Amino acid sequence: MHPHMRYTMQMIQNKTYTIPGSKGRLMLADLTYNDDNPNAPLIIFVHGFKGFKDWGTHHLVARYFAENGYRVLKFNFSHNGTTPDTPLEFSDLIAFSENTFSIELDDLKYMIDFAAGGSAMPVADQVILLGHSMGGGISIIKAAEDKRVSHLITMASVADFHNLWPKQLEAQWRLMGTFNFPNHRTGQEMPVKATLLDDIDRYSARLNILAQAASVKQPWLIVHGTADTTVAVSHAYDLKRMQPNAELLILPNADHVFDASHPYFKDILPSALHELCKKAVTFLKANDPKE
Repeated sequence: MHPHMRYTMQMIQNKTYTIPGSKGRLMLADLTYNDDNPNAPLIIFVHGFKGFKDWGTHHLVARYFAENGYRVLKFNFSHNGTTPDTPLEFSDLIAFSENTFSIELDDLKYMIDFAAGGSAMPVADQVILLGHSMGGGISIIKAAEDKRVSHLITMASVADFHNLWPKQLEAQWRLMGTFNFPNHRTGQEMPVKATLLDDIDRYSARLNILAQAASVKQPWLIVHGTADTTVAVSHAYDLKRMQPNAELLILPNADHVFDASHPYFKDILPSALHELCKKAVTFLKANDPKE
């Protein structure tokens, strides 16, 4: 068979799972994989603040990796505001309000446990973390503390969780007990309790992304766009400074979501995101001990 014919005949499949998360809340997850390669190395995609696994172009990113030799497990954090019944809507704002970074680290551990357990899908001996924005910070900490993570790729990652809101808000937030973050896309006011700030204070060493970055041993690709107005590109340079072994890819004129949007109706990746995915595959192949 001609190699190009084989490529076009690839069967990209999708399976959905519901996995127990923190505090008894369920996490919806889906696996994108190529029928030809059901045991391919596994990437776990970690979404950001006010994000979810089915946002915009995430399915196209998963398909790209599946077409290039990987499996991709995307999931919704247990307290991201969606539910397994309403995966595209922030219908559970009570859960959203109670979220903390420690909860998200627990959720990610449960996802790695699920992938490594092999009960519902072929076992993943090692997992690659692909984290966006806040999910990048979570992925950096998890890579530093979990040897099952073999590679790390961060997209527009925060280097400090405090960057997710203006610093001057914190006193008012603590005083009121809850702060409402506007979601400009949905028009919702999304409440977050001050327990999130308490969590950062209580576990300050664990939740110090820059300090954790210094102890990441795995091959790591840091990607950031110069036109990111949500998380400044300086965060990427800060992370690189803390971990000189990481590879740094700066994409000129790319924004926080690498020119994607939600909803996204095209069936091809925006060029900045395509470039990111292409470089990520090159990075993974170059750092694969089996290659």
